[in-house]
Amino acid sequence: MSEKDPIKVMVVDDHPMWRDAVARDLAESGFDVVATAGDGDQAVRRAKAADPHVLVLDLNLPVKPGVQVCKELVGHNPALRVLVLSASGEHADVLEAVKSGATGYLLKSASTEELLDAVRRTAVGDPVFTPGLAGLVLGEYRRLATDPAPSGDPDQPKAPQLTERETEVLRLVAKGLSYKQIAERLVISHRTVQNHVQNTLGKLQLHNRVELVRYAIERGLDDE
Repeated sequence: MSEKDPIKVMVVDDHPMWRDAVARDLAESGFDVVATAGDGDQAVRRAKAADPHVLVLDLNLPVKPGVQVCKELVGHNPALRVLVLSASGEHADVLEAVKSGATGYLLKSASTEELLDAVRRTAVGDPVFTPGLAGLVLGEYRRLATDPAPSGDPDQPKAPQLTERETEVLRLVAKGLSYKQIAERLVISHRTVQNHVQNTLGKLQLHNRVELVRYAIERGLDDE
């Protein structure tokens, strides 16, 4: 996806009026709405055919739940970004969505402008969360990172070598800064930050920025 190409979006929600309204708002704002779906099976099938950049996904779906849809589609295409748009702010729902591969989580009480901004940021890999939820996710990653890991695992690969700049960017990612904030902090371009993140993802064999945050926290980079 180049910066000039419209962002391809798919909207999944079982309420037709809500689904149509979100799709219309996105289309009117310049997004390319390539598909919509009203249940989980339909979502998986149409997403594989339409190949969107961003999936705007409700969790409460008939036939197949949203977290399963997310898990299947991100497993099929790790480059896919999933923005959950849900009525539920329950911590368990948020954490389950993130663990299934969602890049962000927005409540349906968000304004249209907040949604449009969230989709734009999700498309470039920024984790977007309704205020208050980002801290919850980082807190959960910190809890998981303190769990004792099995020692002496012969299958555990050696940590790949990151450049000094990649490590610097990774540290700021772990602190929750957006690409724009990192670019301003390091006095480099937004695109350069994206390139560093993509290179780091490749080296670490990770799929998205959410996994990158967990990797960094496990190594204490967010405390430095």
